[in-house]
Amino acid sequence: MADILDKTVVENLLKEHSISIIFHLAAILSTAAEKDPERAHDVNVNGTNSLLSTTNRVGYVEKRAIKFIFPSSIAVYGIPTLETKNSLKPLKEEEHNTPITMYGINKLYCEMLGSYYSSNYQLLTTNHQQLIVDFRCLRFPGIISAMTIPSGGTSDYAPEMIHSAAKGEGYESFVRPDTIIPFMVMPDAVKALLQLIEVPKEKLSRSVYNVSAFSATAGDIADLVNKVFPDSAVSYKPDSNRQKIVDSWPADIDDSKARSDWGWKPDYDIEKAFNEYLIPEIQSRYSK
Repeated sequence: MADILDKTVVENLLKEHSISIIFHLAAILSTAAEKDPERAHDVNVNGTNSLLSTTNRVGYVEKRAIKFIFPSSIAVYGIPTLETKNSLKPLKEEEHNTPITMYGINKLYCEMLGSYYSSNYQLLTTNHQQLIVDFRCLRFPGIISAMTIPSGGTSDYAPEMIHSAAKGEGYESFVRPDTIIPFMVMPDAVKALLQLIEVPKEKLSRSVYNVSAFSATAGDIADLVNKVFPDSAVSYKPDSNRQKIVDSWPADIDDSKARSDWGWKPDYDIEKAFNEYLIPEIQSRYSK
């Protein structure tokens, strides 16, 4: 374990192990970032820049390209009003990039930073070289995992409903029942990351790709949970600030570029996600 801000440790790791692929997953997520935005900026932006610059330096010295895989988020979107959100088609990567949270701002900037290191680093110098850092980014929807306990994230109302029902507890949702955003389950998120590293560079038309699986309202999720746990009780007490954040995210995203460029297709639609992954795994956690 090392500090993402410690350039020396990171550089030594890259050199000692001849690392050819980096999955940069270190981040302070949306809810925690709003509680300490300065710290979030330091870790999310300065940490990413440190890792990119170190990767670039090692690749330049050793004359090899290093793949840099970066998970981004629908938090980079910022839709101004709920009325606008409800009128929109699934958003493409370049639309409504006006985030309202520190986390979203950090992620959007780092998307651009990675593209810069990959294509335009030191453009006006004799040292300019392309493809030392092979930056590839996935812009994820809300991700639901059966293997980890929800940690209070802004989209965690979905897994929190399931965990509460499996424990025989009621759940008070911090968003309205009509709140809608896109989701995917963790196995599909991992699949997308692993697929992306295998794609030949020449097949990629962009450095940042949307990926998604299904969209659902909080009410939809509550209904699916209730089918399995008929005694489950979900009530709604929207938190105005968290609601504002989720309402600024799109109801759906357009991942057609990922599908056409490298054959992205999720394995889990909403029914399969709940019936074959989330419900069985979470049930088994609490039945032991």
